[in-house]
Amino acid sequence: MFVRLVLDTDILVAALRSDSGASRQLLLLAFDRKIELLVSVPLMVEYEAVLTRTDHLEVSGLSENDVAEILDALASVITPVRLRFLWRPKLTDPADEMVLETAINGAADMLVTFNVRHLATAAAEFGIRVMRPGDTLKEYRRR
Repeated sequence: MFVRLVLDTDILVAALRSDSGASRQLLLLAFDRKIELLVSVPLMVEYEAVLTRTDHLEVSGLSENDVAEILDALASVITPVRLRFLWRPKLTDPADEMVLETAINGAADMLVTFNVRHLATAAAEFGIRVMRPGDTLKEYRRR
């Protein structure tokens, strides 16, 4: 197993919008169980809420049923994280707090996001690296 990762919602959005990007490759690695993907219930609910927005469905070409199927498949390969302790407030965005709390409670090695600037300092307090998907994929391939 590579590392224990938490994917920010923006990574799943990118993964469903583009079939050739690093975000999609990380999602496929999770489906193949080559990386351990950590997800909490609130984070999974956030994934669903964001991925089923009309604008995301239009760009991705997916239906709400397609998204539900993808999330069901994802649920079958994730490591569930129980949020035993809430670390708020560490960040200004509640959605970012949820991602950070999943990483902390799941003892993640890495949090993957496009929002590195907002998450890196708080995550570093807990020994969690914050990286963009392309950098994460490059590191995976080097190992």
